[in-house]
Order: sequence, then C-alpha cells, then structure tokens
Amino acid sequence: MRILLWHVHGSWTTAFVQGPHTYVVPVTPGRGPDGLGRAATFDWPASVVELSPEQLRATDVDLVVLQRPHEAELARQWLGRRPGHDVPAVYLEHNAPGGPVPDTRHPAADRPELTIVHVTHFNRLMWDCGSTPATVIEHGIVDPGPLWTGRLPRAAVVVNEPLRRGRTTGTDLLPYFSGAAPLDVFGMGTEGLAGRLGIAAERCQAQELVQSALHRELAERRVYLHPVRWTSLGLSLLEAMHLGMPVVALATTEVAEAVPARAGVVSNRLDVLHDAVRGFLADPARARETGRAARAAALARYGLQRFLDDWECLIKEVTR
Repeated sequence: MRILLWHVHGSWTTAFVQGPHTYVVPVTPGRGPDGLGRAATFDWPASVVELSPEQLRATDVDLVVLQRPHEAELARQWLGRRPGHDVPAVYLEHNAPGGPVPDTRHPAADRPELTIVHVTHFNRLMWDCGSTPATVIEHGIVDPGPLWTGRLPRAAVVVNEPLRRGRTTGTDLLPYFSGAAPLDVFGMGTEGLAGRLGIAAERCQAQELVQSALHRELAERRVYLHPVRWTSLGLSLLEAMHLGMPVVALATTEVAEAVPARAGVVSNRLDVLHDAVRGFLADPARARETGRAARAAALARYGLQRFLDDWECLIKEVTR
C-alpha cells in the first residue's frame, strides 16, 4: 500500500516505516513543519519517499495517517480527496490531553469516518473521543541492542525544550535530583540549562545528539532518570530500557504500566526516587541486573514486530 503521513514525530515514524508498505511524506520548499520530508537524523528505509503537494495530486494513496488537526484540510487540498470519505484515514494521537482533563475533547471527536489510534491506554482513557472509533496500538522500538555499560556514575535525562516546557517535563525537579547524581540532559533546547536552573555546571551537563549517538551516550550512564509529570509515554524511556538501563521514574501517565518493579523504581515520592538514583550509582551490579530486567520487559511489550503486526491488522481493517 501507499500510506501518506507527515513527518511529525521522528522516533515514532522510524518504527512505523519499518513495515512492508511505501510511505509517502510531503516535502515543501524550506522543509517547514508541513513538509519536512525524509528525516535527516533518523535511519529510514528507501520505502519512505518524498512528494511535493503538486505531485500528491497525481498520486494514489491507500491510507492517510493524520497526526494534527489541520492535516485533514491539507490532505483535501493536496490530494483532492477527503480523508475518511474519499480515502481511508486514521488519526494517530501521540499525546495525552493537555486541557481540562478528563473532559478534553479530541479534535477528531465525533468523526465516525475516522479511527483514532492512541499510543497508550492511559491516553485513550483520558481523551473524550465522542462517537469516533478509538483503539490503542502501543509503541514499538527499533532495538538499539543491549549497549549499557554504566561506566559513568551519572544519571541520564532525555527531554526536548526543558525550559519552555517546565513543570510538564519535571524541569523544576532537576536541581533536586542533581543532589543525588550528576545529570547529563540530552535533547533539543537544553543549552544553558544548568545556569538557568541554578545548578553547578559539574552537576548538570546538557547536549543535543542524533539518535545513533544518543543511544551510545545513554548507555554509558549508570541510570536513566524520567522526571516527567505529564506527557505520553516517552519513547526515550523505552529506548533506555531497550539499552539495558535501570529506570527511575515518576509514576505518572503510563509509566507504571511500562516499567515493572524489577526494571527500576517508579514512585511519586521524590525522596524514594532520590534514594533510588543514589542507590544505582553506588551499586553497579544491581544497576546491571535491573537494566537486564528492564530490557527484557521492553522487548516483551514494546518489540518492533508486535507493533508492526498491530498496525497491519488495523490497516487491513480500515482499508478493506
């Protein structure tokens, strides 16, 4: 099949395009948000092809994967067909609701011609989708391999734009956790983070890396810290588990489902998490054992083949 989707979420799309189809991503001059085209920092197969809006008008597609509210109108303009009416479509929702939970209406609510695909059961529970059919296809990860060494007695954090997102991503908690371990914060928009938070430079280093380099750097750190209060289930958390890292995380959204007790420490008590970080730094053998359990749990629940199989079932259902 030929599947149209916009390049919105690079990590998720990297897993999705490992399937057996042709994946069409729009590209526009300047490669803005509605036309990024192929990823520059993720490894995508040749089955991902770029087409301009003009080329899309002459292209047959079998399925449209919508990810943002305005994409339905873009698809109508660029394809000359209405998603859900003239061409099968699903609406992939990456995020937990950001409004007055639990009464937040989904932008695709009461659209029975669509199917809303949530990435976690928590998100499905919290979004009000009205009469639109909704389902869940949990994340799948392209396995980076058991790379963990824990050589550096430091805690790794992955978050994009931590200063802008603030309490949502637990940025305000980083000074507290820097007392338990030196922190290495990876992600976009992290420059100057320590100074803005009043953390001594030696206790908080920040850098932005491409995914392949990020995995290698994460695996050198002793423990993965996930201080996020409110978001969907972070793919970086699942990637860290695949690497074989022990996890210390807030027990919010879907984390308690994703991280079993043997794979790390999950709690909403900051003192418990603080002590857990210190404990893993002090005991590399325990960190190694816990990381192995984290990897096993992630492979069992978030393996790539299960993810692709679930999507194949849904694609066949909505296009038949």
